[in-house]
Amino acid sequence: MNLDKLFQLQFMMFAEMCAGYLLCRFHILKPSDRSVLSKAVINLFLPANIINAFSLELNSEILEDFVQILLVSSFIQILCMVLAHVLYNRTDPEKKKILQYSTVCSNAGFLGNAVAEGVYGQLGMLYGQIYLIPLRIVMFSAGVSYFQGASDFKIAVRKIMTHPCIIALIIGLFRMGLNVSLPEAVTATLSSLGRCSTPLIMVFLGMILAEYGFSTMLSRTNLLFALVRLVLIPAAVFAVCLFFHIEPMITGLSVLLCAMPAGTTSAVFAEQYHSDVRFAADVVVLSTILSIAVLPLWAWILSTV
Repeated sequence: MNLDKLFQLQFMMFAEMCAGYLLCRFHILKPSDRSVLSKAVINLFLPANIINAFSLELNSEILEDFVQILLVSSFIQILCMVLAHVLYNRTDPEKKKILQYSTVCSNAGFLGNAVAEGVYGQLGMLYGQIYLIPLRIVMFSAGVSYFQGASDFKIAVRKIMTHPCIIALIIGLFRMGLNVSLPEAVTATLSSLGRCSTPLIMVFLGMILAEYGFSTMLSRTNLLFALVRLVLIPAAVFAVCLFFHIEPMITGLSVLLCAMPAGTTSAVFAEQYHSDVRFAADVVVLSTILSIAVLPLWAWILSTV
């Protein structure tokens, strides 16, 4: 694990978030511009990064690691759904649905890609995409159901299979399985587009912070959620991985990815379903800021065990 690389990555991400904050505060960008950034990341930059990650040759060791990652990630999602069901029963219903969604749907799909690639290189990015399969399934099934009630199975399946990142994942798997070599110009284009995803994500978060500020962020509820999301869940996953002697890289990757802050889609769904958008933004931004300090601590713990 490259700790120096992680610290550099954390500083870069924090600086990019500050850039988004300043752009919005000086009215260079407007809050409404966030939707443009998020659509660009989801539909172009992140899929390009995913397809480019699957340039390694498939072998039996990678296949065995894929199975381990899927099992660990599935366990994480089950754990998160159980916690979401039992932890927030005394919370206001409008806030409860946001906390439940934020517990099962972290920001691993956005920030996790940057951390996986920054710490473990291209192989980390590749394994990270396999890790994200159960999370994306839960996001469009149980996750959405917190806001709209029981989720229609056919609608959930259609959303999963037509998500740009899932399509990119399928293309990448076929590319790696068939050992397809893309022209150098295409590879360079995918790589260039993929590198844009992390800066745009952090600018997006900085714009949220600029719009909603800090005044209601440091509440007891928000801090307890951050403790669950950033500390308790990864601690449980770390313990289980050690107990079952999971390979160190898979253990480290799983712990770091499940220690991600609340997903930015929490605020998007809160707005879409007329829930408490301000509270959702507080949850997302506070957990993101705290993760800048917590992630290096987890990386240090993982490197010493």
